[in-house]
Amino acid sequence: MSKDLENGNAAKDFSEPPPTPLIDLAELKSWSLYRACIVELVATLLFLYIGVTALIGHARAQAAAGGDSCGGIGLLGVAWVFGGMIFVLVYCTAGVSGGHLNPAVTFGMFLARKVSIPRALLYVASQVAGAIFGAGLAKGFQASFYNGNMGGATFIQNGYTKAEGLGAEIIGTFVLAYTVFSATDPKRVARDSHVPVLAPLPIGFAVFMVHLALLPVTGSSVNPARSFATAVIYNNSRVWNDQWVYWVGPLLGAALAAMYHQYILPKQAQEKLFT
Repeated sequence: MSKDLENGNAAKDFSEPPPTPLIDLAELKSWSLYRACIVELVATLLFLYIGVTALIGHARAQAAAGGDSCGGIGLLGVAWVFGGMIFVLVYCTAGVSGGHLNPAVTFGMFLARKVSIPRALLYVASQVAGAIFGAGLAKGFQASFYNGNMGGATFIQNGYTKAEGLGAEIIGTFVLAYTVFSATDPKRVARDSHVPVLAPLPIGFAVFMVHLALLPVTGSSVNPARSFATAVIYNNSRVWNDQWVYWVGPLLGAALAAMYHQYILPKQAQEKLFT
Protein backbone atom coordinates (compact mmCIF):
# COMPACT_ATOMS: atom_id res chain seq x y z
CA MET A 1 0.00 0.00 0.00
CA SER A 2 1.21 3.51 -0.70
CA LYS A 3 0.15 7.12 -0.55
CA ASP A 4 0.18 9.65 -3.37
CA LEU A 5 1.36 12.95 -1.90
CA GLU A 6 1.64 14.92 -5.13
CA ASN A 7 0.51 18.54 -4.82
CA GLY A 8 0.66 18.14 -1.04
CA ASN A 9 -2.61 16.22 -0.83
CA ALA A 10 -2.77 12.85 0.82
CA ALA A 11 -4.78 10.41 -1.24
CA LYS A 12 -6.74 7.32 -0.55
CA ASP A 13 -4.59 4.20 -0.26
CA PHE A 14 -4.37 2.16 -3.44
CA SER A 15 -2.61 -0.96 -4.65
CA GLU A 16 -0.81 -0.85 -7.98
CA PRO A 17 -1.84 -4.10 -9.67
CA PRO A 18 1.11 -6.32 -10.60
CA PRO A 19 1.88 -6.92 -14.29
CA THR A 20 -0.33 -9.58 -15.80
CA PRO A 21 1.53 -12.81 -16.70
CA LEU A 22 2.14 -13.14 -20.43
CA ILE A 23 0.49 -16.56 -20.40
CA ASP A 24 -1.83 -17.66 -17.61
CA LEU A 25 -2.95 -21.24 -18.15
CA ALA A 26 -5.45 -21.04 -15.29
CA GLU A 27 -7.15 -18.16 -17.10
CA LEU A 28 -7.89 -20.41 -20.07
CA LYS A 29 -9.97 -22.63 -17.80
CA SER A 30 -11.98 -19.74 -16.40
CA TRP A 31 -15.50 -19.03 -17.62
CA SER A 32 -14.95 -15.32 -16.91
CA LEU A 33 -12.52 -15.11 -19.87
CA TYR A 34 -15.00 -16.55 -22.34
CA ARG A 35 -17.84 -14.49 -20.88
CA ALA A 36 -15.69 -11.40 -21.44
CA CYS A 37 -15.07 -12.46 -25.05
CA ILE A 38 -18.81 -12.86 -25.63
CA VAL A 39 -19.38 -9.40 -24.18
CA GLU A 40 -16.68 -7.92 -26.45
CA LEU A 41 -18.26 -9.62 -29.49
CA VAL A 42 -21.80 -8.42 -28.75
CA ALA A 43 -20.72 -4.89 -27.85
CA THR A 44 -18.60 -4.51 -31.00
CA LEU A 45 -21.50 -5.88 -33.05
CA LEU A 46 -23.80 -3.20 -31.63
CA PHE A 47 -21.16 -0.50 -32.12
CA LEU A 48 -20.71 -1.34 -35.81
CA TYR A 49 -24.40 -1.75 -36.51
CA ILE A 50 -25.32 1.64 -35.04
CA GLY A 51 -22.25 3.39 -36.48
CA VAL A 52 -22.63 2.05 -40.00
CA THR A 53 -26.38 2.71 -39.98
CA ALA A 54 -25.71 6.32 -38.97
CA LEU A 55 -23.15 6.76 -41.76
CA ILE A 56 -25.49 5.32 -44.36
CA GLY A 57 -28.34 7.51 -43.15
CA HIS A 58 -26.10 10.58 -43.28
CA ALA A 59 -24.98 9.76 -46.84
CA ARG A 60 -28.57 9.19 -47.97
CA ALA A 61 -29.82 12.43 -46.45
CA GLN A 62 -26.93 14.38 -47.91
CA ALA A 63 -27.61 12.97 -51.37
CA ALA A 64 -31.33 13.75 -51.05
CA ALA A 65 -30.42 17.33 -50.12
CA GLY A 66 -28.42 17.68 -53.33
CA GLY A 67 -25.05 17.27 -51.68
CA ASP A 68 -25.74 19.82 -48.97
CA SER A 69 -23.25 19.08 -46.16
CA CYS A 70 -25.96 20.02 -43.65
CA GLY A 71 -28.27 17.32 -44.93
CA GLY A 72 -29.23 14.75 -42.30
CA ILE A 73 -27.34 14.54 -39.06
CA GLY A 74 -24.11 15.82 -40.63
CA LEU A 75 -20.58 14.92 -39.61
CA LEU A 76 -21.20 16.37 -36.16
CA GLY A 77 -24.08 13.95 -35.70
CA VAL A 78 -22.00 11.02 -36.95
CA ALA A 79 -19.26 11.89 -34.47
CA TRP A 80 -21.84 12.03 -31.66
CA VAL A 81 -23.19 8.61 -32.64
CA PHE A 82 -19.75 6.97 -32.48
CA GLY A 83 -18.72 8.76 -29.30
CA GLY A 84 -22.08 8.18 -27.63
CA MET A 85 -22.10 4.48 -28.47
CA ILE A 86 -18.62 4.05 -27.02
CA PHE A 87 -19.74 5.81 -23.85
CA VAL A 88 -22.80 3.57 -23.52
CA LEU A 89 -21.04 0.31 -24.40
CA VAL A 90 -17.94 0.92 -22.26
CA TYR A 91 -20.25 1.76 -19.37
CA CYS A 92 -22.13 -1.52 -19.91
CA THR A 93 -19.11 -3.79 -20.43
CA ALA A 94 -16.29 -2.32 -18.33
CA GLY A 95 -17.14 -4.49 -15.33
CA VAL A 96 -17.03 -7.69 -17.37
CA SER A 97 -14.39 -7.35 -20.09
CA GLY A 98 -12.83 -3.96 -19.43
CA GLY A 99 -14.79 -2.46 -22.33
CA HIS A 100 -12.05 -2.55 -24.99
CA LEU A 101 -14.20 -2.93 -28.16
CA ASN A 102 -11.10 -2.16 -30.20
CA PRO A 103 -8.02 -4.26 -31.11
CA ALA A 104 -5.83 -1.17 -30.76
CA VAL A 105 -6.97 -0.62 -27.17
CA THR A 106 -6.43 -4.31 -26.42
CA PHE A 107 -2.94 -4.11 -27.97
CA GLY A 108 -2.10 -1.10 -25.82
CA MET A 109 -3.35 -2.88 -22.70
CA PHE A 110 -1.23 -5.89 -23.59
CA LEU A 111 1.89 -3.75 -23.99
CA ALA A 112 1.14 -2.22 -20.60
CA ARG A 113 0.96 -5.75 -19.17
CA LYS A 114 -2.69 -5.39 -18.19
CA VAL A 115 -3.91 -8.37 -20.22
CA SER A 116 -2.25 -11.68 -21.10
CA ILE A 117 -1.42 -12.90 -24.60
CA PRO A 118 -4.31 -15.42 -24.74
CA ARG A 119 -6.82 -12.85 -23.50
CA ALA A 120 -5.55 -10.25 -25.98
CA LEU A 121 -5.79 -12.69 -28.91
CA LEU A 122 -9.26 -13.88 -27.92
CA TYR A 123 -10.44 -10.30 -27.43
CA VAL A 124 -9.20 -9.26 -30.88
CA ALA A 125 -10.83 -12.29 -32.51
CA SER A 126 -14.10 -11.51 -30.71
CA GLN A 127 -13.96 -7.84 -31.67
CA VAL A 128 -13.30 -8.57 -35.33
CA ALA A 129 -16.03 -11.21 -35.47
CA GLY A 130 -18.52 -8.92 -33.71
CA ALA A 131 -17.66 -6.04 -36.03
CA ILE A 132 -18.21 -8.20 -39.12
CA PHE A 133 -21.57 -9.38 -37.80
CA GLY A 134 -22.57 -5.80 -37.01
CA ALA A 135 -21.63 -4.48 -40.44
CA GLY A 136 -23.37 -7.48 -42.00
CA LEU A 137 -26.57 -6.72 -40.10
CA ALA A 138 -26.43 -3.10 -41.23
CA LYS A 139 -26.20 -4.28 -44.83
CA GLY A 140 -28.86 -6.96 -44.38
CA PHE A 141 -31.44 -4.57 -42.95
CA GLN A 142 -30.94 -1.90 -45.61
CA ALA A 143 -29.32 -3.63 -48.56
CA SER A 144 -30.85 -1.26 -51.09
CA PHE A 145 -28.96 1.69 -49.60
CA TYR A 146 -25.82 -0.02 -48.36
CA ASN A 147 -23.61 -0.22 -51.45
CA GLY A 148 -24.83 3.08 -52.85
CA ASN A 149 -23.62 4.85 -49.73
CA MET A 150 -20.20 3.19 -49.44
CA GLY A 151 -21.32 0.82 -46.69
CA GLY A 152 -19.86 2.96 -43.94
CA ALA A 153 -16.38 1.83 -45.01
CA THR A 154 -13.25 3.82 -44.24
CA PHE A 155 -10.77 4.96 -46.89
CA ILE A 156 -8.42 7.89 -47.39
CA GLN A 157 -10.56 10.79 -48.52
CA ASN A 158 -9.91 12.69 -51.73
CA GLY A 159 -7.11 15.25 -51.43
CA TYR A 160 -5.17 13.35 -48.77
CA THR A 161 -2.25 10.97 -49.17
CA LYS A 162 -1.85 7.62 -47.43
CA ALA A 163 0.98 9.10 -45.36
CA GLU A 164 -1.30 11.89 -44.14
CA GLY A 165 -4.01 9.37 -43.38
CA LEU A 166 -1.55 7.19 -41.49
CA GLY A 167 -0.40 10.13 -39.40
CA ALA A 168 -4.00 11.09 -38.62
CA GLU A 169 -4.86 7.56 -37.47
CA ILE A 170 -1.71 7.36 -35.31
CA ILE A 171 -2.47 10.63 -33.53
CA GLY A 172 -6.19 9.92 -33.24
CA THR A 173 -5.59 6.51 -31.68
CA PHE A 174 -2.95 7.97 -29.37
CA VAL A 175 -5.58 10.39 -28.05
CA LEU A 176 -8.09 7.58 -27.55
CA ALA A 177 -5.69 5.11 -25.93
CA TYR A 178 -4.12 7.78 -23.71
CA THR A 179 -7.60 8.72 -22.51
CA VAL A 180 -8.37 5.07 -21.77
CA PHE A 181 -5.17 4.68 -19.74
CA SER A 182 -5.76 7.93 -17.86
CA ALA A 183 -9.43 7.27 -17.11
CA THR A 184 -8.72 3.80 -15.73
CA ASP A 185 -5.47 4.57 -13.89
CA PRO A 186 -5.78 3.16 -10.33
CA LYS A 187 -3.74 6.06 -8.94
CA ARG A 188 -6.16 8.59 -10.45
CA VAL A 189 -9.13 6.66 -9.08
CA ALA A 190 -7.59 6.70 -5.59
CA ARG A 191 -6.45 10.33 -5.69
CA ASP A 192 -9.74 11.63 -7.10
CA SER A 193 -11.99 9.29 -5.15
CA HIS A 194 -13.90 12.32 -3.84
CA VAL A 195 -14.74 13.33 -7.42
CA PRO A 196 -17.47 11.28 -9.14
CA VAL A 197 -15.53 10.64 -12.36
CA LEU A 198 -17.22 8.22 -14.74
CA ALA A 199 -14.47 6.61 -16.83
CA PRO A 200 -16.62 5.85 -19.92
CA LEU A 201 -17.50 9.54 -20.26
CA PRO A 202 -14.02 10.87 -21.16
CA ILE A 203 -13.45 7.83 -23.38
CA GLY A 204 -16.66 8.54 -25.28
CA PHE A 205 -15.73 12.21 -25.60
CA ALA A 206 -12.29 11.23 -26.92
CA VAL A 207 -13.94 9.17 -29.66
CA PHE A 208 -16.30 12.07 -30.42
CA MET A 209 -13.49 14.62 -30.74
CA VAL A 210 -11.26 12.31 -32.78
CA HIS A 211 -14.12 11.60 -35.19
CA LEU A 212 -14.78 15.31 -35.65
CA ALA A 213 -11.15 15.77 -36.69
CA LEU A 214 -10.62 12.60 -38.72
CA LEU A 215 -13.92 12.02 -40.56
CA PRO A 216 -12.91 14.38 -43.41
CA VAL A 217 -9.43 12.79 -43.61
CA THR A 218 -9.67 9.02 -43.19
CA GLY A 219 -13.35 8.46 -42.43
CA SER A 220 -12.11 8.15 -38.83
CA SER A 221 -11.45 4.61 -37.74
CA VAL A 222 -8.94 4.45 -34.83
CA ASN A 223 -10.25 0.89 -34.61
CA PRO A 224 -8.89 -1.88 -36.88
CA ALA A 225 -11.95 -4.10 -36.31
CA ARG A 226 -14.26 -1.32 -37.49
CA SER A 227 -12.33 -0.79 -40.73
CA PHE A 228 -11.71 -4.47 -41.43
CA ALA A 229 -15.36 -5.40 -40.91
CA THR A 230 -16.70 -2.75 -43.29
CA ALA A 231 -14.04 -3.72 -45.84
CA VAL A 232 -15.13 -7.36 -45.66
CA ILE A 233 -18.83 -6.56 -46.06
CA TYR A 234 -18.51 -3.72 -48.59
CA ASN A 235 -15.62 -5.44 -50.44
CA ASN A 236 -14.36 -2.61 -52.62
CA SER A 237 -10.84 -2.35 -54.07
CA ARG A 238 -10.39 1.23 -52.88
CA VAL A 239 -11.21 0.21 -49.34
CA TRP A 240 -8.84 -2.77 -49.42
CA ASN A 241 -6.00 -0.67 -50.88
CA ASP A 242 -6.13 1.61 -47.83
CA GLN A 243 -6.75 -1.16 -45.30
CA TRP A 244 -3.17 -1.34 -44.01
CA VAL A 245 -3.43 2.29 -42.83
CA TYR A 246 -6.23 1.29 -40.44
CA TRP A 247 -4.12 -1.42 -38.83
CA VAL A 248 -0.67 0.14 -38.73
CA GLY A 249 -1.90 3.57 -37.63
CA PRO A 250 -4.10 2.53 -34.68
CA LEU A 251 -1.70 -0.15 -33.43
CA LEU A 252 1.23 2.25 -33.52
CA GLY A 253 -0.79 5.02 -31.88
CA ALA A 254 -1.88 2.67 -29.09
CA ALA A 255 1.70 1.47 -28.58
CA LEU A 256 2.95 5.05 -28.25
CA ALA A 257 0.19 5.85 -25.75
CA ALA A 258 1.05 2.76 -23.69
CA MET A 259 4.74 3.67 -23.56
CA TYR A 260 3.97 7.30 -22.72
CA HIS A 261 1.57 6.44 -19.92
CA GLN A 262 3.54 3.54 -18.46
CA TYR A 263 7.13 4.76 -18.75
CA ILE A 264 7.14 8.55 -19.10
CA LEU A 265 4.41 9.79 -16.78
CA PRO A 266 4.79 7.61 -13.64
CA LYS A 267 6.64 9.29 -10.81
CA GLN A 268 8.52 6.06 -10.10
CA ALA A 269 9.90 5.99 -13.66
CA GLN A 270 11.16 9.57 -13.30
CA GLU A 271 12.88 8.75 -10.01
CA LYS A 272 14.64 5.73 -11.55
CA LEU A 273 15.76 7.81 -14.53
CA PHE A 274 17.19 10.78 -12.63
CA THR A 275 18.61 9.08 -9.50
